[in-house]
Amino acid sequence: MKGVFICIEGLDGSGKSTQARLLTKKLCQAGYAAVFTAEPSQGKIGKFIRSRLFEQERMPTTVEALLFAADRIEHVQNIVVPALEAGKIVISDRYVYSSLAYQGSVGLNLGWIETINAYAQKPDLSIFIDVAPEIVLERLKRKKSVMENLQTQQYVQKIYQKYVEKGELKRIDGAKSKNEVLDVLYNEVICFLSKFEA
Repeated sequence: MKGVFICIEGLDGSGKSTQARLLTKKLCQAGYAAVFTAEPSQGKIGKFIRSRLFEQERMPTTVEALLFAADRIEHVQNIVVPALEAGKIVISDRYVYSSLAYQGSVGLNLGWIETINAYAQKPDLSIFIDVAPEIVLERLKRKKSVMENLQTQQYVQKIYQKYVEKGELKRIDGAKSKNEVLDVLYNEVICFLSKFEA
């Protein structure tokens, strides 16, 4: 089977990181060659972004978007493409839709964000784990980043929903138990993979 690229999206606290890791593990247990990765990446640009996330003030939104796009290119070239070429299933915790949702939530033009991400590998399947902003903020017991406030998260959710309506993102209800969400996510992915295996 050729490599398959799947991205898992959602608000911080939606459980997307946990689900992406559990999905990778479950696919491996089922005999698939699956690997987990995440954005911001562990590359130089990704580490710089991570170091700025918990500062009191956001960087200019255009700078944020450009940094994430640059990190994404490095991530794709160093991690995603080699794994895909090896025939693996790549599960990414966050990808382009995170940039669209988070930088778009403060008014940055979505078309411009798409343009600066034009060279990023297109996912084969993109899934949005949807949880109400009020719930995710209650879940976040750690120090919150500058983007983790109710108003921003509400706008972020609305942008994600636009891409769900456009058919680019597959929505999964993330308000259920961890195991229930995983079951739905896993079945969705297995159904999708069956098209490649036919």
